[in-house]
Amino acid sequence: MAADIINLRQARKAKARVEKEKTADQNRVSFGRTKAEKQLTKALNDKAERALDQGKLDRPEKG
Repeated sequence: MAADIINLRQARKAKARVEKEKTADQNRVSFGRTKAEKQLTKALNDKAERALDQGKLDRPEKG
């Protein structure tokens, strides 16, 4: 009746590493975007902002 001897500290740290990796994988799926996707979003936002600014009317200040 020989049992495998394990170090509890090492087992606890190994379990924590696995949990951390699972969280990291979920975050990569949720928040990970490629550089091209980020640039596309920025370009679209800039274009929309320019279009909005072009439609503004300049009113002379009363003074």
